[in-house]
Amino acid sequence: MKKAVRSWLNLTMGVLTCLLIVGLSAYPSFSNTAPMQWSRDLQPESNLLAQGMMGESMKRYQITLSSQTVVPNAPSTMAMGSAEATLKGDRLTVRGSFSQLSSALRDYAVDPVNPPNPKITSAVHIHRGADTENGPFQFALTVKTNRQTMGGKFSGKYTLSPEQLQSLSEGKLYIDLHTQQNRTGELRGAFQAVS
Repeated sequence: MKKAVRSWLNLTMGVLTCLLIVGLSAYPSFSNTAPMQWSRDLQPESNLLAQGMMGESMKRYQITLSSQTVVPNAPSTMAMGSAEATLKGDRLTVRGSFSQLSSALRDYAVDPVNPPNPKITSAVHIHRGADTENGPFQFALTVKTNRQTMGGKFSGKYTLSPEQLQSLSEGKLYIDLHTQQNRTGELRGAFQAVS
């Protein structure tokens, strides 16, 4: 009897192992050609799972930062960036990165807006407005630059007002990145819902 149970357990474990190997190899981003894609795609959701935030009402957004969407004029730059965001209820979590900036980030402590706004604490902001206008400042993101300061990462967690939630659902919430050379904006990108 023990031999039959042991054989059945070995067979079950073998089948489960095969299914796991086949399942992982079938996931396109798990191959050796795209290891960063796997971790980037999985990280926000796994972080939310760890925080107990996964559920029906969670929504995901992607942001492609481009110089071509800067208003009123697209600057000449090689800069690029991207971000992902998740919305659970009224809580928005944003993470992203940028590289190849034309110059260092704008320092609002020595180069403030007029009139000054004490809430602008970094050069990467979330604004509210249509893609053809520069809308009002909403939030400053936390920024960490790399050693050369021409690239880095940003993040933030915010509670959105009903107006901000409406703007997000209409595609009228965007990220704007400002540099010393392009003070009014070097990169910009709107939050786009991921289905």
